[in-house]
Amino acid sequence: MNLPQDLKYSKEHEWAKIEGDVATIGITDYAQDSLGDIVFLELPDVGSELESGDTFGVVESVKAVSDLFAPLSGKVIEANTALVDAPEGINADPYDTGWMIKIEIANPSEIDDLLDAAAYEKLIEEES
Repeated sequence: MNLPQDLKYSKEHEWAKIEGDVATIGITDYAQDSLGDIVFLELPDVGSELESGDTFGVVESVKAVSDLFAPLSGKVIEANTALVDAPEGINADPYDTGWMIKIEIANPSEIDDLLDAAAYEKLIEEES
């Protein structure tokens, strides 16, 4: 299982790459593997305001439909619309080409509430 050390993770299996005041967000390798083949993705519009814990979209696989949860509060500044047409890209590479949205972080202190790779790995072990 791929768990990049430089990312932050949520208990809902989203990841966030923090670069200054921008967070790139997607679902983890564990999440995409658990879902199976992803066939549909719904993302928010650019300009949408999200609060930490808000639903920001939906991912549908051959096994299940799952809400996507914002790990941080902020304004959506970019959405990876290429994934809407080819959602299987999430399965192929959830951390690089499979990113979903970029937000301008509204509350940097929320970053401290996210898990590092070691804590996320422990969470996965507990759930398995």
